[in-house]
Amino acid sequence: MELYNIITKPIEAEFAAFRKMQDDLALNPNPLLREIILHVNKQRGKQMRPMMVMLFGKVFGEVSDTTYNAALALELLHTASLVHDDVVDDSMQRRGQASVNALYNNKLAVLVGDYLLSTALVFTGRCGDPRITDIVGALGQTLADGEIFQMFHSHEKMVSEEVYFEIIRKKTASLFSSCAEIGALSAGAQPDDVARARQIGEYIGICFQIRDDIFDYYSNDVGKPTGNDMREGKLTLPIIYAVRTEGDDRICEMIDRLKAGELSEAEIGELIEFAKAKGGIEYAERTMQEYRKKAIDLLPASIDEDIRNAIIAYMDAVINRSK
Repeated sequence: MELYNIITKPIEAEFAAFRKMQDDLALNPNPLLREIILHVNKQRGKQMRPMMVMLFGKVFGEVSDTTYNAALALELLHTASLVHDDVVDDSMQRRGQASVNALYNNKLAVLVGDYLLSTALVFTGRCGDPRITDIVGALGQTLADGEIFQMFHSHEKMVSEEVYFEIIRKKTASLFSSCAEIGALSAGAQPDDVARARQIGEYIGICFQIRDDIFDYYSNDVGKPTGNDMREGKLTLPIIYAVRTEGDDRICEMIDRLKAGELSEAEIGELIEFAKAKGGIEYAERTMQEYRKKAIDLLPASIDEDIRNAIIAYMDAVINRSK
């Protein structure tokens, strides 16, 4: 909570105004749509992504109407992708609550995701900046591309670290980088600073996904059981590192069978313990710290101290979060 307070301190009033805009979306004359949007709003968590938009607006100027509209557009796009993902993955829970598809059905979930996506486009238009429109449109493409890219590589015997990072750049880091980039644009930042913001956002997004992947190696309460990624045939950084550095013929054969969906629960547990024993978790932790340093090194030296502290606290909250 202390980190969260540091993050929100310089944008407290702005974030409250953003939440009011978001709550107003539920004031829909369609009673079923209103009910579902209210349910989705209960799952919104700390909303780190719109915070990033506003923080980077403050880095390079002030939060404006453009910043608010862009932050809401990006959050709606993200929410729509999650609603659709739950349908694709047949997920029954989202942040400890029933997913839209579980509470209603797949058809309604797809339609609600479409509605949220269309509403994101409405708020993108209200920004009045074609550069922001282009970024939001490209982000939607990249998120879908990332899912398809992962599917394309899902049957490979071993996913390389290079492929792993390309997947998480597209599926996760692209959203963070777009938030930082658009926040800077909304405040009138110069092109070099906009590019700098985008890179910082990407580094933070990479840290976010690595931390999320580490969770899968431990018992946790983040809504997915230990080893769920492996059950789906997904190889993440800890096991990729362990196999690359210490993998023997038996481990490689187990990876082959994992990809074919033939591994038992006991063998999945064995792979998890192998990744831990061979330094996979420590390697992933070191990698996050390296990206954190890269991001901090890119922060402009001249920014307000509270904003600088907030962005560093943001990185630490991403890296040190427990769910």
